[in-house]
Amino acid sequence: MATAVLDRPTLVLNKSWQPVRVASAARCLIMLWNGTVKAVDPDDYQTYNWEDWSRLRPQSGDAVVQTVEQSILVPEVVVLQTYSKVPRQTVTFSRRNLFRRDEYQCQYCGCKPQSSDLTIDHVNPRSQGGGSSWENCVLACIKCNTRKGGRTPQQANMLLLKKAVRPRWTHLFSMPKHRASSWSKFISDAYWDVELQE
Repeated sequence: MATAVLDRPTLVLNKSWQPVRVASAARCLIMLWNGTVKAVDPDDYQTYNWEDWSRLRPQSGDAVVQTVEQSILVPEVVVLQTYSKVPRQTVTFSRRNLFRRDEYQCQYCGCKPQSSDLTIDHVNPRSQGGGSSWENCVLACIKCNTRKGGRTPQQANMLLLKKAVRPRWTHLFSMPKHRASSWSKFISDAYWDVELQE
């Protein structure tokens, strides 16, 4: 249970109160303790240093970390105390980001199995000179990937649901889809609609 609470996402705001990333609650509690951030109360925007935050009494249902002596609230939002550069303006090609781009969906049949039942398929197979890139990799369920084998979609007579493209960058691209409702005070809903076409 404690591990799940510490893994919860916390919104990190820049010194100018612009969202820059999401970090784990564990990481944010460490940054709060060492003075890198202040915790934000989303209701009244009041900020708290570690000493003040650790004195707050949790309400029933609040996410807390239980120590030997007390319960410490897990912050939903923190603000950096020094300026943080805006993240690079490209989405890194990675397994996690590919799953995010393709919305955990097989790009051939459209099914949405468990993550463990999805594979990364090279549209132009590596055996035919295809590399690992945004434009050549898609998610495929095991059944479709097996059916396609070492062929191109045309050779296997299979159609892609959509063309594989590099996602447009947004500083919220890697943020989790599941987020605290309090984040809406800092992020417009429009930012959560990541556009994938350039």
